[in-house]
Amino acid sequence: MNSDKPSVLVLGATGFIGRNLVEFLLSNNLANVTAVDKQLPNCAYLSPEEEKLFEQANFVQKNLVNPAAIATLWDDDKHYDYVINLAAETKYGHNDEVYKERVEHLSLSCAREAAKHSSVRRFVEVSTAQVYESNNKTKREDGPLDPWTNIAKFKLEVENQLKTIDNLNYVIVRPAIVYGPGDRSGVGPRIICGAIYKHLDKPMKLLWNADLKLNTVHVRDVVRALWHLCTHGERGAVYNLADKNDTDQGKINKHLEELFGIKTKFAGKMLSAAAQKLGMEHVTSTVNDKHVAPWSRMTKEKGIDITPLSPYLDKELLGNTHLAVDGSAIEATGFQYEVPVVTTEKLREWVEYYEKLKLFPSGYLV
Repeated sequence: MNSDKPSVLVLGATGFIGRNLVEFLLSNNLANVTAVDKQLPNCAYLSPEEEKLFEQANFVQKNLVNPAAIATLWDDDKHYDYVINLAAETKYGHNDEVYKERVEHLSLSCAREAAKHSSVRRFVEVSTAQVYESNNKTKREDGPLDPWTNIAKFKLEVENQLKTIDNLNYVIVRPAIVYGPGDRSGVGPRIICGAIYKHLDKPMKLLWNADLKLNTVHVRDVVRALWHLCTHGERGAVYNLADKNDTDQGKINKHLEELFGIKTKFAGKMLSAAAQKLGMEHVTSTVNDKHVAPWSRMTKEKGIDITPLSPYLDKELLGNTHLAVDGSAIEATGFQYEVPVVTTEKLREWVEYYEKLKLFPSGYLV
């Protein structure tokens, strides 16, 4: 361990953003990294390059739901300059008890433990832009709050409780939809659906209209921002992360058309609203039934027996819910986005990442 470099504790390190953060910090020789997750790296579908980097990191397997396990991270007089919390339940569809334990309780336990140690110069809490009202008006950090997913509801509770923890120098980050290599739940399921309709040789038809806001930010910019905010930004401040693309369904679909050579269209608000009246459970079941079986056939045809990728979308993500945020405030701290717009090539990188891991069937890209 190089004592000249700062020490960073990454919580939730083998997840989507976590693995990209570990890669960024180590590849650029920025910090000594202690990577923590309940999931072992060799079970997390890492790329060979990512696995090698995790060998360089000090990996510690811990279930961070347990406060006693969190406290042991500081055993033997260990110290960390910065703690970045990416550890939380990210799957949709669980009940409140699960999110209370795996989002609220976990995050606050980590923050309280960090506050006990004077060596921790900053605690970075990764929340979500889903805490804002769901409409097409772009929100800055002081925008109206009304969480529209269960994850966001408990993330907002974490944000509120951080203010009550003494001696905690923290900042909060609210990313828009994060996409890029390793993504499984942001833009990823839509890319999978594009491949499915290429396989079916049918147009891809989505609910609602092209103007449904799905603002985005590339994972590369997210991890750069997390590192930047360790030493920049005001204590207790909130920072949105969103690119300049003002992404909506229509823009994503255009890239999917180019990526797979398919046609796309929309059901429209009237038809979608009529479907919604039947109940979101029914809508979710109908939509996912169209995709899950073909995806299973596609993977088996290419010899893929197991993959963490799925086209499944939870009912919380199928409603007429806009995600529209302004990510410019962080730029006043000196940060600049390197991926300001979504491109077809950036989505191609996602496909190629999973093709190399033999987790996405090859042969569908144009």
